[in-house]
This record gives sequence, C-alpha cells and structure tokens, in this order.
Amino acid sequence: MELKDIDLNLLVVFNQLLIDRRVSKVATNLGLSQPGVSNALARLRKLTDDPLFLRTPKGMEPTPFAEQLAAPTASALQTIHAAINQRTSFDPATSARAFTIGMTDIGEIYFLPKLMKELARVAPGLSISTVRNTAVNLQDEMESGHVTLAIGLLPQLKSGYFQRRLFKQHYVCMFRRGHALDKRQISLAEFSRAEHVVVVSEGTGHGKADELLSRKKIVRKVVLTVPHYVAVGHILHGSDLVATVPERLAQALAEPFGLSHVRHPARLPEIAISLFWHGRYHRDPAVAWLRALIVRLHGEGGPG
Repeated sequence: MELKDIDLNLLVVFNQLLIDRRVSKVATNLGLSQPGVSNALARLRKLTDDPLFLRTPKGMEPTPFAEQLAAPTASALQTIHAAINQRTSFDPATSARAFTIGMTDIGEIYFLPKLMKELARVAPGLSISTVRNTAVNLQDEMESGHVTLAIGLLPQLKSGYFQRRLFKQHYVCMFRRGHALDKRQISLAEFSRAEHVVVVSEGTGHGKADELLSRKKIVRKVVLTVPHYVAVGHILHGSDLVATVPERLAQALAEPFGLSHVRHPARLPEIAISLFWHGRYHRDPAVAWLRALIVRLHGEGGPG
C-alpha cells in the first residue's frame, strides 16, 4: 500500500474511533454523518484487509492490527497538526490553562508541594486538578484529553502511550522517631514481631509489596488496615506501629511527622515510577512544557 492510496481523513476517522468506540459519537465529534463514518471505516477495512473494529456491547472494539496502528497513527496525525499550527505557542507566564493529572495519594504527597511551588513562580495562571488513577477509566480519560498526564506504576498504559521514567525506589520500614526499631538496620525477626499498619492500595503497583511478603511467608502482626496512605504519617506519629512504604513517601513524611525509616529487611524489588501521556498530545506545547517541568523537578538527576 502506498501513501497516495490513503485519504488522510480516513485516518482521522480511525483515530477518533479508537477514542470514542461508537460510530454515532465519532460522527458528532467530527461533524460527519453516521453513514459517512461507516463509509470511511469500510474503505479503511478494504485498504488494510482487516476488520479494524468489531461491534460489541461495549462499543467498537479494535482488532489487534488496529491496536498496532493506534500509536503511530496518533503520533503522525499530531505531527501533521503541529506542523500546520506551528505558529501556536505556549507561554507559561501568561497562560491560564488547566491540567488534570492522574496520581495516587502518595503522588499528591510527594509531587504536588514542589510542583505547585514552582508553578506559582513561573506559571501563576495555570491550575492543576488530580484524579485517582483507579477512580476513572484512565485509558479513556487520557485518550480524550480529560486527563493530561499520569504518574505512577501503571503497566496498563501501553499501546498509544509515551512514558518517561522519573525514578526507581526501594520499599522501607517507617515508624516514629525513638521507636524500638529506630536504628541503622532491622532483622526479619524484629520486623515480624512488630505491630503493623497495612495500606491496601488496590489497583496500584504498591499492592505487590504485600503480595510478595505473603508469598515469602513473612509473618506480620497487622493491627490496622487502611485504604490509602494519606493518614499514615499521623498514625505512625502517635503510635508504635510500623508501615511498609515507598522510600520517597517516607522521605516526604519524615520531618513533618517526626518519623524515621530503614531499608526493608525483606528483599523487595525496586519499583519504577514513570510519567505517562497519550501519543495524541505528544507534541502539544503546553503538555510538553508541563512534562519537562515535572521531569526537571522529580526526574533522576533532578532536584527532586
């Protein structure tokens, strides 16, 4: 197949179908008739010799070949769009743009203070909203542009997404200063004898630490279970409980709550925290600027 055989508008329809998954919605968003969208899909099917989308109760589901085309098509369309509109610029000092970032409560504790301080300095008109990565259909929300970026351990974001690793970190044991375990290192026996608070963070990569401890048959006396990390600092400050948490969270909570942490006695793997964005917005000047700022503040080798 040669490029001369392809109508660019067919790729626009294809890309929108990947996002909306319904012919009627694509027609509305692109200002076309439903028969026009169906005709475009029929032409693409003939050109590619593939069904591309199959009707299901959930809408039009892409075939494996369509998923393979998704990222390069989105990137190519964005490149063309950026070239045609290259006079469009982004000035952070005067912009009033709003961004939504998907992150966990750990992310809010660790990333937001430094990010908001820097935005107040260099881009005072910008605003940030956050959503939980597990509270929305993150893939759909990022494809549609409702969520600009996502930060975390998010293996589900693959086809059609770019990512930039920010850092890798270990898990540590955290407790109040002056705790019996407040020393340079602790043993597995000491860890097992302690009383623990456990955070059940379903839908995030952090739950794997607890799964690994269970598989290793490492016993803990769990006296408190909570669904998020936001209260852990308060809980540890006023008790003798121990928590297994990511190292960067421990660093953020240490001073405000008078806490200490040591390397975890169990051999838990490092976790990689990355910044994700959809290929459709790869060349958006404002999104690119915000990505660069987050990498500068929190990327490996940066001040974060």
